[in-house]
Amino acid sequence: MKMWRRCLVVALGVGAVASVAACGSSSSSSKPPGGSSGGASSPIAIGTSLSLSGDFAADGQAFERGYQLWVADQNTKGGLLGHKIKLSVLSDASSPAQVVSNYQKLIGSDKVGLVFGPFSTLLTLPSARVAARYGYAFVEGAGGGPAVFGSGLHNVFDASVPVKLNLVTFAQWVAALPASQRPKTAAYATVNDPFTQPQIPEAQTILEGAGVKTVLSKVFPAEVTDYTPIASQVSSAHPDLVVLGSVDVPTVSAFVHSFIQQHFTPRAFIATAGPDQGATFVKAVGSGNENGIFVPNGWYGGFQKADSQQMVKEYIAKYGGTPSDVNADVAEAYSVGQVIAQAAEATHSLDNQKIISYLHSGVTLDSVQGPVKFDGLGENTAGTTLTFQWQNGNLVQTLPTTTAGSKPPLFPKPAWKG
Repeated sequence: MKMWRRCLVVALGVGAVASVAACGSSSSSSKPPGGSSGGASSPIAIGTSLSLSGDFAADGQAFERGYQLWVADQNTKGGLLGHKIKLSVLSDASSPAQVVSNYQKLIGSDKVGLVFGPFSTLLTLPSARVAARYGYAFVEGAGGGPAVFGSGLHNVFDASVPVKLNLVTFAQWVAALPASQRPKTAAYATVNDPFTQPQIPEAQTILEGAGVKTVLSKVFPAEVTDYTPIASQVSSAHPDLVVLGSVDVPTVSAFVHSFIQQHFTPRAFIATAGPDQGATFVKAVGSGNENGIFVPNGWYGGFQKADSQQMVKEYIAKYGGTPSDVNADVAEAYSVGQVIAQAAEATHSLDNQKIISYLHSGVTLDSVQGPVKFDGLGENTAGTTLTFQWQNGNLVQTLPTTTAGSKPPLFPKPAWKG
């Protein structure tokens, strides 16, 4: 989900920000925003850069749907403080260099009143720096890697749960299983990405503490195009449990098909991203092969929360499908709008500095994903991570088992359909 590759490109792109952004205003004003100069009826332009093509295209397109759903809902309520919302979306082609240019254009040239974050940690960090130089609040829903919060930025806020905790709920469940049922061995394979890598040590520590022996721990480059050798190393180790640090559907699909070819079925299999992509994931792995695969997240289409269910209903009415087809990106994006709306209403202002101060005040907000409360770094400390599993064609909430709406986990994992 939230990646960080091509570090040299990021460094070069961010280095260019200083000269360009210095020419812009230090903060957005509280007069009618978005480049217009009228009364309360004047629109506010909100700008965002999304990956409508490239590596993150599926996620970027889902994010756009989430943002658009929120805009439509908020406009039916009168917009933001009486200003109808106009969403301006620029495509960054999943490129760190392009995302920097896009936010410079949105803020410096187009003079949008507010900005929303892009998809991934890879793109969030450089774009948040652009926004910071202009004094803009930068609320996002998919830039939860530690690199973002270790950057010293005061303007960035992630409405979703910190990614490093994503696997903790699952690991604790495995650790608590009776010794006779608990997996005895585990293999860990992850892409070298700031979304996935921070999750692995947290889970591995818990599992090893429960006596689950590590038989393989593998980190592979994000640029890998053939996953077969890596997947073969995993299957050759014959672990009871496979923990895959994945960032997209193709990665998980490649491992699944390799496991099928090797006639290897782990007793439990969890992937950090990919299985949350609904019908796209099922199509990639083959119908039936999704059964039993776990994925951590803060949300899913069947989440038992009134505003979440309403959003899902609206999504299906517009795009079709079932609740399981609505991936978490949609909710992450929608939550960004909800946070901004609550901040604007509480401060009676669209001024970015006032919004930043309010979000740092320790207030607890609400979103379709659940409660939102930011610490000094901009991480959401109130959110909780759930674990979901594909069961008989549906992605269902399974962990924690004591949480309302959870169904018993399917364990051990059923055999592949082939």
